[in-house]
Amino acid sequence: MLEYLFVSFVKNSIACLALISASVLAAQPVSAESLYQAMAKAYENNPDLNAARAGLRATDEGVALAKSGYRPTIAAEAVATSTNTSGFTTNSSSIGVSINQSLFDGFQTRNNVRAAEAQVFAGRENLRGTEIDILLATVEAYANVNRDNQIVAYRQQNIAFLQEQFSAAKARFDVGESTRTDVSLSEAELAGARASLTAAIAQAKSSAAVYAQIVGTVPKSLQSVSLPRKLLPGTLDRAVAQGTTEHPTVLAALFGVDAAGFNVKSKEGTFLPGVSVSGLVAEGDGGVSTAQVQAKVTIPLYQGGAASATVRQAKEQLGQQRILVDRARRAIEQSVVSSWTQMEAALATIEANKAQLAASNLALNGVVEERRVGQRTTLDVLNAQQTVLNAKEAISQSERNAIVAAYSVLASTGKLTIDRLGLQVANYKPEIHYEATKDRWFGLRTVDGR
Repeated sequence: MLEYLFVSFVKNSIACLALISASVLAAQPVSAESLYQAMAKAYENNPDLNAARAGLRATDEGVALAKSGYRPTIAAEAVATSTNTSGFTTNSSSIGVSINQSLFDGFQTRNNVRAAEAQVFAGRENLRGTEIDILLATVEAYANVNRDNQIVAYRQQNIAFLQEQFSAAKARFDVGESTRTDVSLSEAELAGARASLTAAIAQAKSSAAVYAQIVGTVPKSLQSVSLPRKLLPGTLDRAVAQGTTEHPTVLAALFGVDAAGFNVKSKEGTFLPGVSVSGLVAEGDGGVSTAQVQAKVTIPLYQGGAASATVRQAKEQLGQQRILVDRARRAIEQSVVSSWTQMEAALATIEANKAQLAASNLALNGVVEERRVGQRTTLDVLNAQQTVLNAKEAISQSERNAIVAAYSVLASTGKLTIDRLGLQVANYKPEIHYEATKDRWFGLRTVDGR
């Protein structure tokens, strides 16, 4: 009779595990949020990304600022004069308008405009890099939430199993077929499992908070994620080649070289002659009108060494920018290789962990049966169950690592973009603001009316 009760406990335990596993592996609900939907939300709502867009709009104004060197400056003037000579006071006044126009400034304005345009293009690449970073952060947060939720489910299953073992140990102890040690071992393992579950729940809440900070919404029901195999480069060499030529960090550095080169030319322009014309129309007391036009040619001879120093400084800055291009390429190459190897390692680890889980399940079933006939102890069963739990959690961690590493490869090659992924979200086009503001002559309001 006692043997029958014990076998019944074991069968109920296994059936309970099978039922819980089936519920965990069941199809996701229709309303579950996909990874691409989360990435689309982050693309629209992430504050870091919106701040980067605002920064680029400010950079756009640098072109209009540089182009102001082509345009005249106009000022209205009102002058009132009071003169006292030997006790006699003479008052006079006049009003007028003056205009100044630069005709030639040693090509400084032209090169300043080109430098500003290069900075805008560099800013666009930096913005694209920020978009990639935010999308990758979304992938990582999404994968972390999925992993932590799976671990919570596994530890809940573990508690259900251990509860059955504890009840069975007590039942055997009550009829004298077990010892107090077996009961205590089961009870201790159950208490430890509950503590582990509490830690897992806390970790899941922490990952959910990170997800909400990046995406803008709290994760409720997330779909499983598969590897983006069709989007990945075929080989590591191809991935490195793409990253070192197409990643926004590299392209932004190249545009930085262009901007620095135009800056050198602008500084060199201070040694060339300058030509300007100015005009003045004024009306004084008694209706006396004055009109004046003046042309001015300035030939710099010596400027205290300041002009020479600024040219040398600009050339050093140009050299620095060229070095930064090499640094960017090396950093991207390292990132691609690291992400690629992590992806391969994670995929291999998944297969190994799955094999471990299959073997651990067989071992657990065997240990349970052997304990039934007195060939194994309660401690053996508990150890076998812990091995199964460790294998399940290792698979969840490896799957998370594989997903993050695969999308990191896409990010390192510069391909983690909404166009490449086909996200259902409106693409932010920075050139719209640039075209609207680059040639504005006046106006205090921004393009969007602020």
